[in-house]
Amino acid sequence: MIPLAVIRPEPGNSATATAAQAAGMTAQAHPLFRIEPREWIAPDPAAYDCLLVGSANVFRHGGAGLEGLRALPVLAVGGATSQAAREAGFTVAAAGSGGLQKVLDAVESGTRLLRLAGEERIALAPPRGVTLNERVVYASRPLPMPEGLAALLRHPCVVLLHSAEAAQHLASECDRLAIARTPLRLAALGPRIARAAGEGWGVVAAAAQMDDAALLALAQHLCQTAPPKED
Repeated sequence: MIPLAVIRPEPGNSATATAAQAAGMTAQAHPLFRIEPREWIAPDPAAYDCLLVGSANVFRHGGAGLEGLRALPVLAVGGATSQAAREAGFTVAAAGSGGLQKVLDAVESGTRLLRLAGEERIALAPPRGVTLNERVVYASRPLPMPEGLAALLRHPCVVLLHSAEAAQHLASECDRLAIARTPLRLAALGPRIARAAGEGWGVVAAAAQMDDAALLALAQHLCQTAPPKED
């Protein structure tokens, strides 16, 4: 079986690697990013009806600015974000899947939303009649590729990609260290992330749905497929 590399930041890295190992994959955790809080000022909660949140990192790193917003219900993406919201004392009004835009598309006209997000984030298009303001509360900082990951990627390997930023940074680090792309297979959380990786990889595939379960199912398939024989 081809090994699996998990490069997302902690604590998600260890959680994903553990889930992959439980599914029978040979997974190694090598974070290529570190999450850091950003200074921000929370607006008046009376100006909003709900919080729109696409990452558990908002609640892990939002700091004191979250205190005055706890009365606002949360529209979250996925189970991890919902769980982090509840652990931080928030009420989850809805937990969607398939990306933050799908959650936003289901919001009723007239709703005033405050989006709490990371520095790197996808652009959203609110439905007609829905207002959306944003605050950046954390940033994902890229790290140099560690020696252990570089050694792993010099042989056939599957790499999980949870963001477009991760795809671009992986490509940049592989080029910097002269790591060939052809033996590597990329399992991306969505088509936009897969496109961000660029060309030249052995396989680039996107999960059927934007959640960790679908991503791990894709990774398992790629790990079980034998690499082509060298001439």
